[in-house]
Amino acid sequence: MNKTLMSFLSLVAVSCFAQQPPANPISAGEKVLYSMFSANVVAGAQKMPEENYSFQPVPEVRSFGQLVGHIADANYHFCSVVLGDPAPATSVEKTKTSKADLVQALKDAVTYCNKAYDGMTDANGAVIVKFFGRDVPKLTMLTLNTAHTDEHYGNMVTYLRLKGIVPPSSEQRAPAPAPAPAK
Repeated sequence: MNKTLMSFLSLVAVSCFAQQPPANPISAGEKVLYSMFSANVVAGAQKMPEENYSFQPVPEVRSFGQLVGHIADANYHFCSVVLGDPAPATSVEKTKTSKADLVQALKDAVTYCNKAYDGMTDANGAVIVKFFGRDVPKLTMLTLNTAHTDEHYGNMVTYLRLKGIVPPSSEQRAPAPAPAPAK
C-alpha cells in the first residue's frame, strides 16, 4: 500500500474515532468518507469557471457540466433507495447547463444524501433493499454512492488539471515543513 493511501486511511481512522468510538463505527466511517468526497466534488464544481462547463476532453465523454449533473442525479438515485423514497426524476445532467444551476443542484443532492447518511446505523445498514432487481444492504447502497462520488471526482480532477486549475483535494495538502537552518 502506498504512503498516500496509508496516510489517508489513518486520517479517516483518526477522524472517526479521535474522541470516543462512535456507537455505530461502520456507518460513521462511511459518513466521514462521503462527507470528504462530496465536499471535494462541490468545491471542484465551484472552482471550474462557467466558460469551462461545456468543456469535453474528447467527444466520447461528458462535458464538465454534464459530469456535475450526473453526480447529482446519481446521489438522488442511490440515496432515495436507502431512504425508501420514490426515485426522484431529477434529470439534472440533461436539463441544467449553467454553472449556478448545476452547483446548486449538486449541493441539493448532497443535502438530500446527508439525510440517508445521518440516519444510518450499523444495524439498519443491514436492512435489505432492492437495487436493479438485486437484494443489497442499505449500507452497501451508501458505499456505492460514496464510491461513485469519488470515482467521478477523479474525472473532475482531470478536467480541472487540463484547464490549469488545482483540484480542491490537492490544494488542501499542508506544505512540507522547511528544513531547520544549519548551525
